[in-house]
Amino acid sequence: MSRDKRRQYGTGSIHFNETRQRWIGTIEAGWTARGTRRRVTVTGKTEAIVKDKLKKKTRDLATEGVSTSSRATVKAWADQWLDLQADKNRPTTMQATASQVRTWIIPTIGHRRLEQLTPGDVRAVTRAMAANDLYPSTQRRAHATLQRMLKDATLEGHNVPRVVTLVEGPDAGESDRDAILLPDALAILEAATRRPDASRWVAALLQGMRPAECLGLTWSMVDFDDATIDVSWQLKPLAYRVPRDRDSGFRIPSGYIAKRLDGALHLVRPKTSAGRRLIPLVPWMAAALTTWRDVAPASPHGLVWPRADGRPQTDAADREQWFRIQDEARVAHLDDTTGRRYALYEARHSTATLLRAGGADEETITAIMGHSSILSTKAYLHSDTRRTRAAMESVAEALQLRAL
Repeated sequence: MSRDKRRQYGTGSIHFNETRQRWIGTIEAGWTARGTRRRVTVTGKTEAIVKDKLKKKTRDLATEGVSTSSRATVKAWADQWLDLQADKNRPTTMQATASQVRTWIIPTIGHRRLEQLTPGDVRAVTRAMAANDLYPSTQRRAHATLQRMLKDATLEGHNVPRVVTLVEGPDAGESDRDAILLPDALAILEAATRRPDASRWVAALLQGMRPAECLGLTWSMVDFDDATIDVSWQLKPLAYRVPRDRDSGFRIPSGYIAKRLDGALHLVRPKTSAGRRLIPLVPWMAAALTTWRDVAPASPHGLVWPRADGRPQTDAADREQWFRIQDEARVAHLDDTTGRRYALYEARHSTATLLRAGGADEETITAIMGHSSILSTKAYLHSDTRRTRAAMESVAEALQLRAL
């Protein structure tokens, strides 16, 4: 008897209960009078019986509509809304959205009923973030998330006062994130090149690779013969389906392919060619990767920069190493009298700045950096590797990364 069945989201879930020796199926059916999620459960002696019962319940709900409640709270709706978003948002977008909802929206106004919300409640979320010194741009993104969530609640039949969806968000303000100053970049590289994994940090400054692209890079994607790196895959944690059990699996966003590596960590990439690209390997990087391959931790997944035990590296540990390198280099982003460490994404800004300073045209920069404005990036790189390679070599020259 098969007990490892996965069903398409929205059609319910089925599992076999060993204790009761019966098949059990569940499907979401809106909200109870208390504002909590309502699930309809069916049971049967066989899987086929439960499937038939779920189909009937699904037809009934489609005809009658799922139930909503005037007592539904922001928290109750937010939980269901996040569940719905997980199937259609990119992993990075989903992580940011879930963080905004669970860190700021729910703790601030989660207890409030949707029907009783006021403009003051919406502004309270922004005030809470401002009180914790979050950037105006971060406040604005959280405000947009809240507005989207409330508008979707209205579409689902919840009574949300229209006035709260008209509240304007805070000004985005001016971001202080920018390219790393060249003297600082050179000092960072000098500190990084004293480490065995120097290639990881050069990949950020020279290749313009995103952190998730670096952590998800496998040796099979490094072509030493053609001197290119395929950075189509990214390492991302995916959310579990609800309920979280052995049959639930993970949320794989629509339009994505995912390969599970460890726990919730997956290699993910778009099914289309839009998010895929090749980056030329300049001689320094090729030599550094060759050296690193001989001493790198053995990874069962073939990861280029894994943890010491071969498992996928975490974002937090990766950032900590980046900060440690800056401390060793004694550099920081300075703004008048205050300073902070450079964010990893600022290394990526540096790559784009150096490409532009080296005379690369916008199409070449877009192809190397993986921006979405060129949908045929991969084909473009194949058709004009001379131009992209020359651009990368100009960046290597600016960073004083000459062939080893």
